[in-house]
Amino acid sequence: MTDLTAIRDSRIGGLEELREVTGQPAEMVIRKDIGRLEEVSANFIANSPFVLVATSAASGRCDVSPRGDPAGFVRVLDEHTLAIPERPGNRRADTLINIIENPHIGLIFLIPGVEDTLRVNGRASVVREPALLESMAHQGKAPSLAILVDVEECFLHCAKAFRRSGLWDVDPLRERAVPTSGAMFREMMGLQAVCTAEQVDADLEKSIQTTLY
Repeated sequence: MTDLTAIRDSRIGGLEELREVTGQPAEMVIRKDIGRLEEVSANFIANSPFVLVATSAASGRCDVSPRGDPAGFVRVLDEHTLAIPERPGNRRADTLINIIENPHIGLIFLIPGVEDTLRVNGRASVVREPALLESMAHQGKAPSLAILVDVEECFLHCAKAFRRSGLWDVDPLRERAVPTSGAMFREMMGLQAVCTAEQVDADLEKSIQTTLY
């Protein structure tokens, strides 16, 4: 059995103790943060169909939310500014609420098959300027809002996590390692006596198809 008391007692107590374990970063690692969206970074974003958006509330509660669209959906407006369209969601608006309370934001851009990722950190705001939103229209529908990010940090992250995880290694068996969305949702919400997993899957798919854009 896992000894949680021993695990908690082993917590690192400060930066000095942490550095005794991790060591100091190399000069090149420190210098790779270029703090702007130059040609390489802009090209990476233009080819990325998926970005993870990390925010936190004023209380410190953290959230990471995925955003995806055809490659290039995130717009680089200049070397220090980018914009992310806000497509229809579940209306919780966790990311947007967090940004209004606390503008600090972290982004990780991914490209399928590419083991490097691009990390961008900065300060965000929620905007609704019509021309910007219209330029982000897809399938004839413009987003009602966009996330504007003033870039403060920008750097490539190495491939180690992808090598270790084999994330891009196609394995049909691994794709079936977890139940369907409906089965997981039904179990987590305790709906076994109310509906079948197939019914939940059908409802989820209908919702996705009708509110995708």
